[in-house]
Amino acid sequence: MMTPITITPEAAKAIKDKAAAKDGAVGLRLTIKSTGCSGHSYQMDYAMSESAEDDVIEAGGAKLFIPKINSWMLFGMEIGYEEGQMGSGFTFTNPNETGRCGCGESFSIERSE
Repeated sequence: MMTPITITPEAAKAIKDKAAAKDGAVGLRLTIKSTGCSGHSYQMDYAMSESAEDDVIEAGGAKLFIPKINSWMLFGMEIGYEEGQMGSGFTFTNPNETGRCGCGESFSIERSE
Protein backbone atom coordinates (compact mmCIF):
# COMPACT_ATOMS: atom_id res chain seq x y z
CA MET A 1 0.00 0.00 0.00
CA MET A 2 1.30 3.43 -0.94
CA THR A 3 1.74 5.94 1.88
CA PRO A 4 0.12 9.34 1.35
CA ILE A 5 3.37 11.34 1.61
CA THR A 6 6.81 10.29 2.81
CA ILE A 7 9.25 12.79 4.28
CA THR A 8 12.87 11.66 4.38
CA PRO A 9 14.87 12.25 7.59
CA GLU A 10 16.90 14.94 5.76
CA ALA A 11 13.72 16.75 4.68
CA ALA A 12 12.23 16.49 8.18
CA LYS A 13 15.36 18.09 9.65
CA ALA A 14 15.28 20.87 7.02
CA ILE A 15 11.57 21.55 7.66
CA LYS A 16 12.15 21.67 11.42
CA ASP A 17 15.25 23.89 11.09
CA LYS A 18 13.62 26.32 8.66
CA ALA A 19 10.47 26.63 10.79
CA ALA A 20 12.57 27.20 13.94
CA ALA A 21 14.46 30.03 12.20
CA LYS A 22 11.26 32.01 11.49
CA ASP A 23 9.55 33.67 14.47
CA GLY A 24 6.03 32.35 14.91
CA ALA A 25 6.24 29.56 12.30
CA VAL A 26 4.58 26.27 13.28
CA GLY A 27 6.03 24.38 10.29
CA LEU A 28 6.18 24.69 6.53
CA ARG A 29 3.31 24.64 4.01
CA LEU A 30 3.62 22.88 0.66
CA THR A 31 1.32 24.31 -1.98
CA ILE A 32 0.81 23.69 -5.68
CA LYS A 33 0.89 26.82 -7.80
CA SER A 34 -0.36 27.15 -11.37
CA THR A 35 2.69 28.24 -13.34
CA GLY A 36 5.35 27.34 -15.88
CA CYS A 37 5.19 25.53 -19.18
CA SER A 38 3.77 22.32 -17.72
CA GLY A 39 1.13 23.89 -15.51
CA HIS A 40 2.11 23.40 -11.83
CA SER A 41 5.00 23.93 -9.45
CA TYR A 42 5.73 23.05 -5.84
CA GLN A 43 6.13 25.93 -3.40
CA MET A 44 7.30 25.76 0.21
CA ASP A 45 6.38 28.63 2.54
CA TYR A 46 6.31 29.18 6.28
CA ALA A 47 3.13 28.05 8.01
CA MET A 48 2.31 30.66 10.62
CA SER A 49 -0.78 28.86 11.88
CA GLU A 50 -2.63 25.59 11.53
CA SER A 51 -5.79 25.51 9.44
CA ALA A 52 -8.68 23.04 9.25
CA GLU A 53 -8.22 23.29 5.47
CA ASP A 54 -4.77 21.65 5.69
CA ASP A 55 -3.66 18.05 5.97
CA VAL A 56 -0.78 17.80 8.46
CA ILE A 57 2.11 15.42 7.88
CA GLU A 58 4.47 14.96 10.84
CA ALA A 59 7.89 13.34 10.66
CA GLY A 60 10.95 13.61 12.87
CA GLY A 61 9.47 16.46 14.90
CA ALA A 62 8.65 18.46 11.76
CA LYS A 63 5.21 19.58 10.62
CA LEU A 64 4.32 19.94 6.96
CA PHE A 65 0.97 21.48 6.08
CA ILE A 66 -0.67 20.71 2.73
CA PRO A 67 -3.92 22.34 1.62
CA LYS A 68 -6.50 19.55 1.30
CA ILE A 69 -7.42 20.86 -2.16
CA ASN A 70 -3.91 19.81 -3.34
CA SER A 71 -3.60 16.49 -1.49
CA TRP A 72 -4.91 14.35 -4.37
CA MET A 73 -1.98 15.51 -6.54
CA LEU A 74 0.58 14.46 -3.94
CA PHE A 75 -0.55 10.97 -2.88
CA GLY A 76 2.47 8.66 -2.85
CA MET A 77 5.02 11.50 -3.09
CA GLU A 78 8.40 11.48 -1.35
CA ILE A 79 9.85 14.77 -0.14
CA GLY A 80 13.61 14.84 0.25
CA TYR A 81 16.27 17.44 0.87
CA GLU A 82 19.64 17.63 -0.85
CA GLU A 83 22.65 19.78 -0.06
CA GLY A 84 25.31 20.40 -2.66
CA GLN A 85 28.08 22.78 -3.61
CA MET A 86 25.80 24.69 -5.96
CA GLY A 87 22.92 25.00 -3.52
CA SER A 88 20.45 23.04 -1.50
CA GLY A 89 16.73 22.46 -1.55
CA PHE A 90 13.76 20.19 -1.28
CA THR A 91 13.23 17.42 -3.82
CA PHE A 92 9.83 16.09 -4.85
CA THR A 93 9.40 12.59 -6.27
CA ASN A 94 5.75 12.40 -7.25
CA PRO A 95 4.35 9.28 -8.98
CA ASN A 96 1.32 11.32 -10.11
CA GLU A 97 3.30 13.59 -12.43
CA THR A 98 2.48 12.93 -16.07
CA GLY A 99 5.12 15.28 -17.45
CA ARG A 100 7.77 17.90 -16.66
CA CYS A 101 8.92 20.92 -18.59
CA GLY A 102 12.43 20.94 -20.04
CA CYS A 103 13.84 23.18 -17.31
CA GLY A 104 12.34 20.99 -14.55
CA GLU A 105 10.58 23.88 -12.83
CA SER A 106 7.02 22.78 -13.50
CA PHE A 107 5.04 19.57 -13.88
CA SER A 108 1.69 18.34 -15.12
CA ILE A 109 -0.84 15.99 -13.60
CA GLU A 110 -3.92 14.63 -15.30
CA ARG A 111 -6.79 13.88 -12.97
CA SER A 112 -8.45 10.55 -13.63
CA GLU A 113 -12.10 10.24 -12.76
